[in-house]
Amino acid sequence: LERTLFIIGLLTAPMAYFAVDSAPQITVTTSLPLLITGGILVGIGSRMGSGCTSGHGVCGNARLSKRSIVATLTFLTTGVLTVASLNFFA
Repeated sequence: LERTLFIIGLLTAPMAYFAVDSAPQITVTTSLPLLITGGILVGIGSRMGSGCTSGHGVCGNARLSKRSIVATLTFLTTGVLTVASLNFFA
């Protein structure tokens, strides 16, 4: 029963949203080659890291996997350093 209700929710939630509000305006502010390169790098990183950030952060940490904890700390540290360096040099 729960699975059926979940699927019904997945199908009806967007319709309910669009009944109340219009579709959000999406603007891509970068070039197509840069988007493709970013997608390829994300795929390579997911393969090298044996999973994606969400998988390690949610499932791996919930299982207390040492590899996932280290991976999540690496993701977070890299993100913080990237934002800090961009703000510092901008």
